[in-house]
Amino acid sequence: MRWMHTAGRGLLVLVVIMTGYVTSGARAGDGPPGGRGPLTLATAGDLTGYLGPLLKGWNRTHPGERVTLVELPDSADETHAQMTTDLRGGDRGRFDVLNIDVDWTSEFAAAGWIRPLPRDRFPLGSFLPPVVDTATYEGRLYAVPYVTNAGLLLYRRDVLDREGVPPPRTWAELERDARTIAPKYGLDGYAGQFLPYEGLTVNAAEAVYSAGGTILGGEGRRVTVDSAAAREGIGFLARGIREGWIPKRALTYKEEESKQSFQDGRLLFLRNWPYAYAVASEKGTKVAGRIGAVPLPGPDGPGTSVLGGSNLAVNSHTRHPDSAARLIAYLTSAPVQRQVLMRGALPPVRAALYEDPALVRRFPYLPTLRTAVLTARPRPRSPHYDQVSLAVQAVVQDALTGRQTPGQAVRRLARELDAIARR
Repeated sequence: MRWMHTAGRGLLVLVVIMTGYVTSGARAGDGPPGGRGPLTLATAGDLTGYLGPLLKGWNRTHPGERVTLVELPDSADETHAQMTTDLRGGDRGRFDVLNIDVDWTSEFAAAGWIRPLPRDRFPLGSFLPPVVDTATYEGRLYAVPYVTNAGLLLYRRDVLDREGVPPPRTWAELERDARTIAPKYGLDGYAGQFLPYEGLTVNAAEAVYSAGGTILGGEGRRVTVDSAAAREGIGFLARGIREGWIPKRALTYKEEESKQSFQDGRLLFLRNWPYAYAVASEKGTKVAGRIGAVPLPGPDGPGTSVLGGSNLAVNSHTRHPDSAARLIAYLTSAPVQRQVLMRGALPPVRAALYEDPALVRRFPYLPTLRTAVLTARPRPRSPHYDQVSLAVQAVVQDALTGRQTPGQAVRRLARELDAIARR
């Protein structure tokens, strides 16, 4: 999942472009040791190319603390693998500051890979309240929220207006419109991100949460997924594939593929991160001026999104922790957070920006997104999150493709998660 479209790529994780904004050959170890000095920032998945100019401003005003940008793959799974391989290597590794998916914070903190941070150094009180919790582990701050995210339901406003129906608030309304209205206009009904990768974990968790269920509790030590709510949520997605109002091609969709299908005018409804709304609304697309966004539906009304986004963390072995903290403070400052939204279409963590009239005019989904973020829930928290996510992906894929019933899949998932929790 692209973190921050992740997600949180996504989560929803940014890709930073290694261009002229970086110092040739600069590494964290160059220069004298101490609290300040050059840094290396590892990140993945920037679809809009916004971060380079922001860091160019930092490098211009902090010549002794220049940042070298490291581009990792845009797949959250591959980015996670490369980061953890480097961090397990001991010594300092290559990276000083890590832009991590919000759901990696517990894992990285439990492993001792990232260092605790002083709360009073960052303006956490100005952030949307739910995002701060994603940066903590066992009561301590181990990262600083950078961007947030919540899934939204994008829809073809022109089609629903022509039919005289409002956007769906419940699963039954979504299913009805996807089955009956979409075919009249030559459209597929509904899609999310159903390829077995982090995005499928997000979509599955949202379905379970929306039905009132949970997956794990107690920092991943207690398995709670074997429930009627989980069977209902997974069953809703599996039924869509089986009955065709979710097209089988959606089993191959990640964020970009699903966004492209919607942007090209092939979908009536799409679950995606807000960036997809911004990109699909750009002048020249087939659906520009014809789309809307509402909270994800649930069984009886608005559902629950997964809280996506990314956090900025500091490698435990960095030689320049003070510079790392200063860079994080810069990237989460109000002016830069505004640019994160305006240049990158990525949801900021600063609460005041969601009520800025100029920004709301430019990004009309901001009030809806704020509501979604404030009611969103994190993915299952666990120090073994990567294993948890892989188990969810494998089991839910079998349910979606009909190899197991939703009931069988949920029972199997409970067994696999229990084995992970006992490690």
